[in-house]
Amino acid sequence: MSQNKKLHEYAAALYKAQMEKTPIPPLTDQDSSLTIEDAYKIQQEVVQMKLDAGYRAIGKKIGLTSKEIRKQIGVFEPDYGIITSEGLLQDAGELYMENYIAPRIEAEIVFVLRKDITKDMYPVKASDIIDCTLGVAPALEIVDSRIKDWKIKIQDTISDSASYAAIVMGSQLTPLFGLDLSILGMAAYRNGELVHASSSAAVMGNPINAVIWLVNKMLGYGLEFKKGEVLLSGSLTAVFDMKAGDHIEVKFDRLGSVSLLIR
Repeated sequence: MSQNKKLHEYAAALYKAQMEKTPIPPLTDQDSSLTIEDAYKIQQEVVQMKLDAGYRAIGKKIGLTSKEIRKQIGVFEPDYGIITSEGLLQDAGELYMENYIAPRIEAEIVFVLRKDITKDMYPVKASDIIDCTLGVAPALEIVDSRIKDWKIKIQDTISDSASYAAIVMGSQLTPLFGLDLSILGMAAYRNGELVHASSSAAVMGNPINAVIWLVNKMLGYGLEFKKGEVLLSGSLTAVFDMKAGDHIEVKFDRLGSVSLLIR
């Protein structure tokens, strides 16, 4: 079997696993030679399958922003994924557990672009990100693994769209001008009880640093950014679990809040 055909079959298996809510064994168990470059090719094929099915690409995400998690997995840099519309949920809305395999939640800051970011801007710097950003908002990212029992290596999670499942954005959009994103506090609550407290500094010192990495990495692969896209900048905390009946709310200093009811 050719390499391209093999990668296509892995992508098809991941897409089917997501659509049918039935996990598959780790790709790295099936193929120990799978590289990170292979994994991004698989990810692109999965995204194309979603586009062919009528879903839209609405943004990008960075994952593995924590040095500790990267060390645990054995990688030296973050990863990225494409945010697609099948996972777009409403603030204060509902998430149905039956639509996922083993979902977990992360609290993040999301950037909304007011203009395109194109290859001729490479490499971008902080001032470019600020200029191209309409504003930031609190967000919940729901991560899920189409790999059974979350037994993932870096190649598995990259292939699996960086474990993206859904996104919820808060209704308040705050301009970046005059906002110091390195010192914003955050508190995450489950059923009114505090489960995590953190600061935006937990994301690579400043979420803008994470977005700079994300944009430059993807521009380097020839992938550009469009006005209106959303960019998830990385989790301020460890992922946390949820179950039917839970109410999740995350409050950010100056940015407002975002919430979700789990069904």
